[in-house]
Amino acid sequence: STLIAELTEVIIPSTTSPGAKEALVHEYIIRYMEECSSMKEYNNFVNGLKDLQEDCENNYNHNFEKCTAVEKIEVIENLDNNHGTISILTKISNKLQGRSFFDILKSLTIEGYCTSEIGATKLLAYQLIPGKYIPITNLKAGQKAWATK
Repeated sequence: STLIAELTEVIIPSTTSPGAKEALVHEYIIRYMEECSSMKEYNNFVNGLKDLQEDCENNYNHNFEKCTAVEKIEVIENLDNNHGTISILTKISNKLQGRSFFDILKSLTIEGYCTSEIGATKLLAYQLIPGKYIPITNLKAGQKAWATK
């Protein structure tokens, strides 16, 4: 739980709005993995967490939670750089092996944050019913995107 919270906070850190840790995104990810994921995705995620900790031990001599902010960013950037491109081979691999650890982590972090109360009210402009559908629109400087239900 602490490891997942630290990972999500690197992906969506606290700035002028609260970060993923404060939005309890790690709880969303854990619940999703336990209750909604396929066995392939669950195994990919758990194995990815183990591999990440092993890499941190090898590269920094401590686990991810004890890494400095710079080291944490390096770890996430390495995961993102090694994530691969969206090619036909990637699509076939995903179909056979399930989504990669980083793909799962990143997409659930964003999904969990944007659907959390904090994300929907502090990051996004919450409107229960946003009004007329406009397919293409320009946002004004500083304007928030909408979170709707």
